[in-house]
Amino acid sequence: MLANISLAVNDKSKRMKIRSVLILVFALSGAPQLNAQLDTLDIDGITVIRDASDTIVYEEKKRLFKKLDSKVRPRAVKTEWMVLDLGISNFVDNTAYSGADAIAYAGSGVNEEWLHIKPFKSRNVNLWFVMQQVNLVRHVANLKYGIGVELNNYHYNQPIRYMAITEPVSKPQVIKLDQTTGRSYRKNKLAADYITVPLLLNFNFTPYSLYSFELSGGVSVGYLYSSRNKTVTSDEGKKKERGDFDLRPWKLSYIAEANLGVITLYGSYAFKNMYRRGFDIIPYNAGLRVRLADLFGKLETR
Repeated sequence: MLANISLAVNDKSKRMKIRSVLILVFALSGAPQLNAQLDTLDIDGITVIRDASDTIVYEEKKRLFKKLDSKVRPRAVKTEWMVLDLGISNFVDNTAYSGADAIAYAGSGVNEEWLHIKPFKSRNVNLWFVMQQVNLVRHVANLKYGIGVELNNYHYNQPIRYMAITEPVSKPQVIKLDQTTGRSYRKNKLAADYITVPLLLNFNFTPYSLYSFELSGGVSVGYLYSSRNKTVTSDEGKKKERGDFDLRPWKLSYIAEANLGVITLYGSYAFKNMYRRGFDIIPYNAGLRVRLADLFGKLETR
């Protein structure tokens, strides 16, 4: 009369009590009183499946993720491939707009409103091709390093345009405010992309726990391999202006990450101004780190 019973109960004594209650209920109610067409019955997380047999089989209900108290054996060297960061790009603006450098770079009339960005549209995407963690002291202190690309997009509110430097002129104008009559902007962004190498000191406070609590801090070195100003306007459509725009070719940043068991957060803050002249802009990024290998390792496969 009863076949497969599936239940998600870890405590053995509790399972035995539930088993006894079920048997007693069915004994008192009488199995023949059940609807003959009833195939399954759910009782407080327990699934009862009927057939012509009197056998009762107990199985633990399969979880999506492993238990919070699951343990792991830490490795001396841990390697992760294709780690993805999704976050925001922003900056701290310390520019003296009334100064000669800012006026030479962007023309007269330049002010801080020119560089105001749309904070939730200005995004940071990093793809780390490989990241490694090497044990230093009892798997609590570790060294982390890797290599990848860092992509930063700054979406502006104002219709500013970057102009590529094509002539050997001392301190040429690079930015102008577009005041073309009748032209409207749907998109206006500066993209700055770097090949970046991070180096961090990691502290894992629960090295034998699958859901570890970790804090890391260090520095990164990035080389600017691409920069462009992309616009989408009512009359020109899509347009890209490529050039270095007198951005610094090297980017040095403080970096940090926090692994909170199931999620990993990251952040970076540059040492110096991202421009070689004109503006004094300190970029920073923050967001969520997607570690597919770590996520798959927490899935219950049995």
